[in-house]
Amino acid sequence: MASNVNEPRAAAPGEHHPFRSGWTVLAAVLMIFGGAMAIFEGIAAIAKDDLFVTTSNYAFRFSVNGWGWVHLILGIIIVLAGFALFTGAVWARAVGVVLAGLAAIANFLWLPYYPFWAIVLIAVNIFIIWALCAGANRDTSW
Repeated sequence: MASNVNEPRAAAPGEHHPFRSGWTVLAAVLMIFGGAMAIFEGIAAIAKDDLFVTTSNYAFRFSVNGWGWVHLILGIIIVLAGFALFTGAVWARAVGVVLAGLAAIANFLWLPYYPFWAIVLIAVNIFIIWALCAGANRDTSW
């Protein structure tokens, strides 16, 4: 009986398939893109913190400069984890899910300062989590 051409074949022992799933590649690209946007967001908040609107009665009130450092550091780590996903490392998939979750939370808390951009990055991070979890069903390395 012939196997389906689209069906992934089993990996031989010691054989790695870093690009086994298109979802993993999509998640890696989105992590690099989302991380880069978080880096730019952080730099903008650090360099010119009067650019952002601040609210007086926000429950999670931090300085815009402080939020800039949070986004900058988180963005750098997300970009590095996105590049690690291209190697097929299993730890990069787990770290990617955790980092995308943290970035979604950070952008949720960032909503009063830059609402549209925060919503876009929340959506990107949720899609990253979905792509990493959906790709796990197809990858033999997970």
